[in-house]
Amino acid sequence: MLIIDKYKDKINGVLSTFDRMILKGHLRQFFSPSGKMHFLSQENVLLKDFGDYAKNVTSQIKEYIENMAQERQRSLIYLTSPKVSKEETALDVLKRDPVEEGLICIISTVELCKSVEVRKSKDTEKLELQNGWRKCLYYYFYYLDREFGFMHVRLQSWFPFEIQVYINGREYLSKQLDKQGINYQRYDNSFTSIADIPQAQEIANAFTGRDLNNMLNHFANEVNPFLKRLEEIFHCGYFWCLDQCEYATDVMFKSRDELQNIYPDIVKYALLSFKCEDVMTFLGRKMHPAFSGEVVSDMKKRPQGIRIKHRMKNNSIKMYDKDSVLRVEMTINTPREFKIFKESGAQKQKKWVPMGKSIANLYRYAQVSEAANKRYLDALSLVEPKTESIQEIEKICHRVTSGKRTFSGMNPISKEAEAIFLAVMDAGNHINGFTNASIRKFLFLDATMEDKKIMNKTTRIIAKLRAHKLIAKIPHSFRYKVTVKGIRIMSAALAVKNIKLAEIMKKVS
Repeated sequence: MLIIDKYKDKINGVLSTFDRMILKGHLRQFFSPSGKMHFLSQENVLLKDFGDYAKNVTSQIKEYIENMAQERQRSLIYLTSPKVSKEETALDVLKRDPVEEGLICIISTVELCKSVEVRKSKDTEKLELQNGWRKCLYYYFYYLDREFGFMHVRLQSWFPFEIQVYINGREYLSKQLDKQGINYQRYDNSFTSIADIPQAQEIANAFTGRDLNNMLNHFANEVNPFLKRLEEIFHCGYFWCLDQCEYATDVMFKSRDELQNIYPDIVKYALLSFKCEDVMTFLGRKMHPAFSGEVVSDMKKRPQGIRIKHRMKNNSIKMYDKDSVLRVEMTINTPREFKIFKESGAQKQKKWVPMGKSIANLYRYAQVSEAANKRYLDALSLVEPKTESIQEIEKICHRVTSGKRTFSGMNPISKEAEAIFLAVMDAGNHINGFTNASIRKFLFLDATMEDKKIMNKTTRIIAKLRAHKLIAKIPHSFRYKVTVKGIRIMSAALAVKNIKLAEIMKKVS
């Protein structure tokens, strides 16, 4: 990774793994007419009686959940407003009434849901069991799990009883590091340092091979008492999908200051330099006339720092700083924008097809996201941070001693310095090196090239640049080249000068 090579003296390491994951369980039979009618026939329920039947089932679920809270002596909290954070409420409960493992609390609230209801068909004017929208009571079960740490399960209390499980890859990794006795430090849900980063990365990579079905079905059976009956009728349970998936690559700097020295320049570069074509390249796509969608980049300032986000349709890649961590994060909401190599068609031939939301594709989510994050970070390696250069610019303002001679400081934003820097940084001179004669024609346009005074003055300029280590002599020649330090300082000084001029021109106009 190019950015690691560039800042290796400032970085502890890099870690890539899943962040927030939202997994949804669907009872697919409730989305087909035949499946709905099969369910009603198995339950011996007439269409006209379905409303009362559904209310009775919902009442049983509510009663079961209330008893669960009482038996486990955990809080059952009803929130009247969506503005109240459920996560913060659960964390407050954990602080007041701590548990080492298991259920923290249950939170209920009314929300909009996809429902199954009996309605009259406009075409046949007969009663039908149709999908629609309504409000119902949702239950949020917050857990401190042995493997997945702080997580929650969300259950819809009305047909078709959709369920959602929220887990965090960083929480999972923390628990695994604790088991193996590997020390680490965290800030919120990011690691600022890990004692054994290669081992931590191996654990993170192994997550894609986990069979999540057992874990998800365990929680589904625990919170939904009606699921056993549904499994008897349909001979299967929930079909689990990745509704939203975040995969983050964290570059762990040694300190917050080390990151902040370069981050403002990285933000500016990402916002101003990355075009639509670049964003599509990061996300593994190419600009094509048939592409129909929107590519948007934006910046948001938050209490934690500045966030840059690039969105292509419903998928996005973003960058932000968290304490001493530079995070690049891929979010996949619409996986069909990407391809997966799998069996397809009646002949079961393997080929590249649009990727679906099945949790069986978890490994491919990781591959696509990690590759996108790497491409983004490699693009950021082209940034030449000016924050550090400003500190170096201040140093060349003071006199310096080289050998037995003392050289005065330089005013890097003076007209004289600007002319010198432009001459030295000229493309030909910068690439091939330069001589006394080659920069004289840039600095003294009207002077005679053989003028002794001009030659001596140019010699003194070169000596001062060498003393400040902005240039160095090419061995066994009369040519000079710009040093890495010189590139940083002179390009930064010229950029500052140009910005000042632009501001003055705006004020005048």
